[in-house]
Amino acid sequence: MDLLDSWRDLPAAQQPDWPDPARLRDVAGQLSKLPPLVFAGECDQLKAHLAAVARGEAFVLQGGDCAETFSGATADDVRNKLKTLLQMAVVLTYAGSVPVVKIGRMAGQFAKPRSKPLEVRDGVELPAYRGDMVNGFDFTPEARVPDPERLLRAYHAAAVTLNLTRAFTQGGYADLRQVHAWNHDFVAESPAGQRYERLAGEIDRALAFMHACGADPEEFHRVEVYSSHEALLLDYERALTRIDSRSGLPYDVSAHFLWIGERTRQLDGAHVDFMRRIRNPIGVKLGPTTTAEDALALIDRLDPDREPGRLTFVTRMGAGRIRDNLPTLVEKVTASGAQVAWICDPMHGNTFEAESGYKTRRFDDVVDEVAGFFEVHRALGTHPGGVHIEFTGDDVTECVGGGHDIVEDDLHQRYETACDPRLNRGQALDLAFMVAEMYRIGK
Repeated sequence: MDLLDSWRDLPAAQQPDWPDPARLRDVAGQLSKLPPLVFAGECDQLKAHLAAVARGEAFVLQGGDCAETFSGATADDVRNKLKTLLQMAVVLTYAGSVPVVKIGRMAGQFAKPRSKPLEVRDGVELPAYRGDMVNGFDFTPEARVPDPERLLRAYHAAAVTLNLTRAFTQGGYADLRQVHAWNHDFVAESPAGQRYERLAGEIDRALAFMHACGADPEEFHRVEVYSSHEALLLDYERALTRIDSRSGLPYDVSAHFLWIGERTRQLDGAHVDFMRRIRNPIGVKLGPTTTAEDALALIDRLDPDREPGRLTFVTRMGAGRIRDNLPTLVEKVTASGAQVAWICDPMHGNTFEAESGYKTRRFDDVVDEVAGFFEVHRALGTHPGGVHIEFTGDDVTECVGGGHDIVEDDLHQRYETACDPRLNRGQALDLAFMVAEMYRIGK
């Protein structure tokens, strides 16, 4: 057996119960013949950037939708997400005085793990919605049947998203001289937008000074934004794995950066086995039950050569547990000599159900978990390498708190997520300013 297929003999968590295995094999065969969505050389570039993060020389901003939808692969939706990511990155770069590696949760985040395989409404039991890559959101028996054809639709939606992303980031939209234009629809009614506008004015003056000095770096006119998603559906990821013609090594060309989720990081499981064999930079989500022994075993399995930039740990502990649970992990991993990048996901450990039944998160809890992440790393003399955020460019009401002080009674107004609650644009910018301040103070 090809080693890239050895995962098929191991337990694979969170895989759909496909009703027609023959059709799944046919779709996987079609995917295996389609062009790559990203290139191995781009993955290597990102790995080099993440090596700089592991050395303490840069900071990661990773963010985007909780669960992308096929209907969201439009110019407006992609631009709005990119606009928010770029604004957050500008805040972190300028106010935090740190190079920022920009990674979108986009162009592939179409599948989601679920805590329960079934959903019950009014006594009716149906399979859970697992993302547009698997089944439909509508609560009907027809929509909830896993359909392998959706894997092909996911590929094409990802291709559209990446094409738009490259056009926006390389075609002038991401020019630093556009920092005001990104904000025109936002500044008047938003405290975060007004604060951003003041920062944009400072950037304008800095750019004018550099131009007067004869400096006009290429980096001011375009940016690199890398794609990422959770490598959840292994049939899709395997079908999009290619052998790099330069090196003869396998790369999963569905995204630049892939991660293993908290629910699928079993050492003897299929996800770890598959991911150890591809050469992309990869991440692992570490929840509050993770032990130092777990972390060290994952390093041995996924990064045996201790390659800088290869492995990123994304911690998702919850605001109430990060200060207690994270120090031992960081101490033991650092003592082992492994060069991993540490990123904080302050979203997934802070979800709760409001009285209205909506899943939500408190903005203050998100901020507090990031603060705890910084406190632990500063106390240990290690580098807080980045944040992993679920946000949207739209004015949704899914998380409570922030500059507009959304309360639980507001959640129904624009609760639009396909899965978990996201920060809206104002909350995302608020968070960026706070993270920049934490980073600057700790330097």
